Amino acid sequence: MPVASWNGHEIARSDDTVVVEGNHYFPADSIDAALLEDSATHSNCPWKGVASYKTLVVDGKRNVDAVWYYPEPKSAAAEIKDRYAFWKGVVVA
Repeated sequence: MPVASWNGHEIARSDDTVVVEGNHYFPADSIDAALLEDSATHSNCPWKGVASYKTLVVDGKRNVDAVWYYPEPKSAAAEIKDRYAFWKGVVVA
């Protein structure tokens, strides 16, 4: 079962991830929402759409924009709607 962790703290765990371009997208209900802080950052993917970001906050340490998701993905990426992926040192194993 894939687990996402950062700084020794579990962020997400689910046996229902969707893997796209090597990234595990976790269902929203598998994420510890108390560790997420809203971000104003957005980026654009030609085939997935506009990504939004969240910052991880664990034990007072911030990992800015380490979490991304597609609130309204394009139809080609519909399977990742309401799912979250990680980078910037977040380990998924």
